[in-house]
Amino acid sequence: VLPSIPISLIRQWLQDDCPTFDVGGFVVGDSPEEAWCWGKSSGVLAGTPFFSAVFECVGCTVEWMYKEGAHIDASGGKVVIAKVRGPARNLLLGERTALNIMSRASGIASQAQRMRNLKEAHGWHGEVAATRKVTPGFRLVEKYAALVGGASTHRMDLSHMVMLKDNHIWSCGGIAGAVHKARSACGFSSKIEVECSSYEDAVEAAEAGAEITMLDNFEPEQLKRTAARLKDKFPGLTIEASGGITEDTAAAYFSPHVDVLSQGALTQGYPCLDFSLKIQPKAKL
Repeated sequence: VLPSIPISLIRQWLQDDCPTFDVGGFVVGDSPEEAWCWGKSSGVLAGTPFFSAVFECVGCTVEWMYKEGAHIDASGGKVVIAKVRGPARNLLLGERTALNIMSRASGIASQAQRMRNLKEAHGWHGEVAATRKVTPGFRLVEKYAALVGGASTHRMDLSHMVMLKDNHIWSCGGIAGAVHKARSACGFSSKIEVECSSYEDAVEAAEAGAEITMLDNFEPEQLKRTAARLKDKFPGLTIEASGGITEDTAAAYFSPHVDVLSQGALTQGYPCLDFSLKIQPKAKL
C-alpha cells in the first residue's frame, strides 16, 4: 500500500524523542542484541513499514512473524510479532518511537476493519471514510492505517479535492457563488464537495456544479429521505453523510442513496493496540 516513507519524517520523530544525548543508550553500549516485539492485544496489525523504517534509520534489522494487515489473536496470551536485531543502544533508541507508531496505526486499522465488517454485514454498497481530523505530523500514518483496515482515506489534505464547509459559504455569501469561485481555481480536474444542512442547500450546490454533497448532522431518517430526493433529481451526485456517526450508530445511516459515511472517530479517540519490545537474554537465543 505504501510505496515509500519520507526519511525526513522518521528522523523528525526520532529527534523529537532524543534531541540531544541518550544516557540510557550510553549505559547499554553497542553490544549486538536481539529484541522481540510482543503483541499483547488482539486486532489488526498496521504500521509495520514505519516500524521497520525507524529501526533501519538507526542501523537495525527487522524480521516479521506477521504480515501487514494480519489479525493478531492475543486472547490466549502475548505473541511474537517481530524480531529486531542491532546494537543495544540503537534498539532502545528506536523502541518507543516504533512502538508508538505501530500501536496507534493498529488501533485505527482495527477500528476501520470493524466498520468495514459492519457495512458488509448489512450489505451496504458505500464507503466508510476517515476525515481530516488527524494528529498534526502524524497524518500519513493515520490515513494509511485507515486504508489497511479497509476504510477510505477521504481527501488526504487541503490540496486533495475541494471541500466547501459552512465557514466558506458564510464568508463567500452563498453556496452557488462559493462553488463557482472554487471551480474557477480548481478547473475540471478536481471535484468539489459542499457541506449542506438542508435539501435546498444540496440542490443549490448540485445545480452550481458540485459533484459531492455532504449532508451534515442529519438524523438517520431525515438523511435517508433527503438522500433519496437528491438521487432522484441528480442521479450522478455522490452523497456523503457526516456528523457524530459512530460504530454504534452507523448502521442506522446505511442507505442505497448514501455513498459515503465519514467518521472523525476513525482517527480521533481510537483505542491503541498494546505492543512491547524486549531484549532477549543471551541464554535464550
